[in-house]
Amino acid sequence: MNGYQRFQAVLAGRRPDTTPIMLHNFMLAARENAVSMAQWRNNPRVIAESLLRSVETYGFDGILVDIDTATLAEVLGATVAHPEDEPAVVTGGRLRNLADVDALEPVDLAGHRRVQVWLEAVRLLVERSGGEIFIRGNCDQCPFALAALVRGSQEWMMDLADEDQFERIHRLLAYCAEVTMQFLRLMARTGCHMFSNGDSAAGPALISPEMYRRFALPYEKRVVEQAHALGRPYILHICGDTSLVLADMLSTGADGLELDYKTDPKLAHDLMKTRAVFVGNLDPTGVIAQGSPELVARKVTELLTLFRDTPRLVLNAGCAIPATAPAENLHALIHAARRFGRV
Repeated sequence: MNGYQRFQAVLAGRRPDTTPIMLHNFMLAARENAVSMAQWRNNPRVIAESLLRSVETYGFDGILVDIDTATLAEVLGATVAHPEDEPAVVTGGRLRNLADVDALEPVDLAGHRRVQVWLEAVRLLVERSGGEIFIRGNCDQCPFALAALVRGSQEWMMDLADEDQFERIHRLLAYCAEVTMQFLRLMARTGCHMFSNGDSAAGPALISPEMYRRFALPYEKRVVEQAHALGRPYILHICGDTSLVLADMLSTGADGLELDYKTDPKLAHDLMKTRAVFVGNLDPTGVIAQGSPELVARKVTELLTLFRDTPRLVLNAGCAIPATAPAENLHALIHAARRFGRV
């Protein structure tokens, strides 16, 4: 099997010859190719060439195309910093008052250069991978996380506690949902094989499970429905320990959940093994970036052993891998996974 075939098998609930590997490695790929984050977010050819070299170096089965968590928020008017050697980051919201939600104008994402960089990078990867590698087009933020960035994170959290603001909150969420889904529709034209979004502001570290169900979950479901209408499988990512909302995340209909290392993999296994693909959940910093090759191999083997009774597993880190991760740890990860598949 090639990488594309392994992913197709796992998504269909069939056992591949070996567990597919797709790492969240965009910062590492940039460093290994002597590319700054400024170059990365501005040059789709640099992105495509760097990620393809990573596949050649390590033997990944899939490529996750990511740039930052600020692109859609910037399109919607949030203040964004663009460090030379770090991903872009939102530094201030656009809406000084939630009542201003009705003044938000419709946007055409296709006309924005930063969005076009994402799309062209994915298109180039689809073209150059020749159907051998599975290409995942990440589409930045889910509606709840995007709304938090547009409003301002602190202000958003205060809004959520004010019942008088609930109607406006849902208007902003509906607006952001349309922007997120518009990105999916554009991404579909690249020929990518899968979509994903992050919704980390919706995790239990920041809001209660009740708030998640009221404000985030309905809009995540809309995004998943849009992905499926476009004929693509979909992965939902939320950072932190998502154990308290894991069953709710499954109810979105997502084909896979990308979970942080803080989430109990045994709980995820028990809930997901016949329903959705578990994507993760190695510790990107403590294990992959700072651990020894032996520790990496041990953690990979532990995870694969836990999921031995189901094919619904894609090996990944729980979040973005730091640029400082040593090559020997990546090789140890790949070797341990391939060796496990042959035992």
